[in-house]
Amino acid sequence: MNNDWSDELEHELRKSKPTNKSVLYVLRKLSKNHPIKAYNFFKWAYDNNDGITPNSSVYSLMLRVLGQKEFIKEFLVVMKKMADEGCELEEAKYVKILGNLRKEKLSGVADALVDFFEERVKQSAVDATVKSAVGVIRELDWSDEVIGKLEDMNLLLNEDMVVHILRGLRGCPLKGLQFFAWVADKRGFRHNAVTYNAVLKVLGHEDSIEKFWDVVKEMKNVGHEIEFDTYVKLARQFHKGKLMKDAVELYELMMDGPHKPSVQDCRTLLLQISLHPDPEISLVFRVVKKQESMGHSLSKADYDGIHRCLMSVGKFDEAEDIMETMKNAGYEPDNITYSQVVYGLCKAGRLEEARQMLGEMESKGRTPDLKTWTILIQGLCVAGDVHKALTCYTDMVGKNCQFDADLLAVLVTGLCNFKEVSTAYTLAVEMIEQGHLRPWQATYKFLIEDLLAERKFEESIKLLYSMKKHNYPPFQDPFVQYVSKFGSVDDAREYLKASTVKEYPSNSAYVNLFQAFFNEGRISEAQDLLYICPQHIRNHKDIVNKWGKPKPVIVSA
Repeated sequence: MNNDWSDELEHELRKSKPTNKSVLYVLRKLSKNHPIKAYNFFKWAYDNNDGITPNSSVYSLMLRVLGQKEFIKEFLVVMKKMADEGCELEEAKYVKILGNLRKEKLSGVADALVDFFEERVKQSAVDATVKSAVGVIRELDWSDEVIGKLEDMNLLLNEDMVVHILRGLRGCPLKGLQFFAWVADKRGFRHNAVTYNAVLKVLGHEDSIEKFWDVVKEMKNVGHEIEFDTYVKLARQFHKGKLMKDAVELYELMMDGPHKPSVQDCRTLLLQISLHPDPEISLVFRVVKKQESMGHSLSKADYDGIHRCLMSVGKFDEAEDIMETMKNAGYEPDNITYSQVVYGLCKAGRLEEARQMLGEMESKGRTPDLKTWTILIQGLCVAGDVHKALTCYTDMVGKNCQFDADLLAVLVTGLCNFKEVSTAYTLAVEMIEQGHLRPWQATYKFLIEDLLAERKFEESIKLLYSMKKHNYPPFQDPFVQYVSKFGSVDDAREYLKASTVKEYPSNSAYVNLFQAFFNEGRISEAQDLLYICPQHIRNHKDIVNKWGKPKPVIVSA
């Protein structure tokens, strides 16, 4: 997070598989001096990772961080998201945030926070009822027993109550639909646009997609529309679930209604279709046809989207026709277009043609950029022709094209997959030391594991030091396994030294290594290592429990 926000940073973050705990940790680190980075990370973490949702601690931290004149827009966005999610704000934190806003003379924002807090206090009683109702519905299959328990609660069914219960039933789409039908059929509740939109968000998944379209038809028949905010959330769900046919049908439906998706939404949809493992070209032309029917002419980005889809499924003649159409519309092929051609040829196994495409680019005055080279090199690596991949890399460097962490990851993966681990190591060190490259954390880990598998301990340790230099946390597991099985006491000392973050390695690094020695039955090596450990480690409770209190002579437990 030392770098500015970028696609490359998002690429690295995706590999980290964030949890609520790790997200809160990063936000706290960023909160003091980097409020906008904290906000960008907050948005990325919760918009792009299924299974985690912001809690009260995260929201409170973000409100505190953004409670400044420069970040009012972001503050209000977070507060609205907090309200939409029904999340509580503790009174002590509310008072502190409100005081900061008053101090900054942000009276309008302070009033909005007061309104939000007072509304949440009123909502607390409702939330308790919602929680009980959701718990009953989730716990049991829908039955007379469930209905009886719900009726015993004397639910005050209004729009807010129904929406909150439906929100609590996300992940249980059919139960959500059963509740939705019950309140209308048995309790006389009249659904409106808000409650219809709420149930669509619950149903917009693969296992309930037929029911989803049934409800869409029903709501259209009674005169209600899908709201744009609902469309955005549903489109994201469909993209993640690879439900591209449904995503296109939803796009067409919205384009025919009052809340039309933007041109950027169209481009995003085309991109998602192209990224599908088995893209359906007819869907591309349906999207394009719908856009043109609304009077929108195709942009260069639109043509690229169509071209990308055609290349990804090997329809080279049709892709060439699109390139000609694009030229006639006034858009010359650029590096993006040619990179897509190279990708398609590599995917089809036509590697020599892909290599020749770079020469064709140069003959037309286009200099292949890093992305084009990376696509070609990756294609060669996947095909197992790692030596040609290295030749291409050499050619690229010779043409003064700078490499990056993505290219190193491609080369390291390709070389290691074909048992060229030493070559991968040499290349990585060269790019790090001479090219001043900062590899991705995942690249370090992948290469270290493969080096240790070949008993190349010194090389692995060198990379561990390099990781530390690049502010990555120590990568302990493979070293612990290796040293405990094959390493000497000197190897253990070297590993612990390389793992040092401050003055000493962490206590857990010592404890894990001792435990691994014990598990391997290498007690004498563990004893020798213990003799030379710092005093605080020899007095550590886990060590004492295993060996007893340290004395001049170590006594086994």
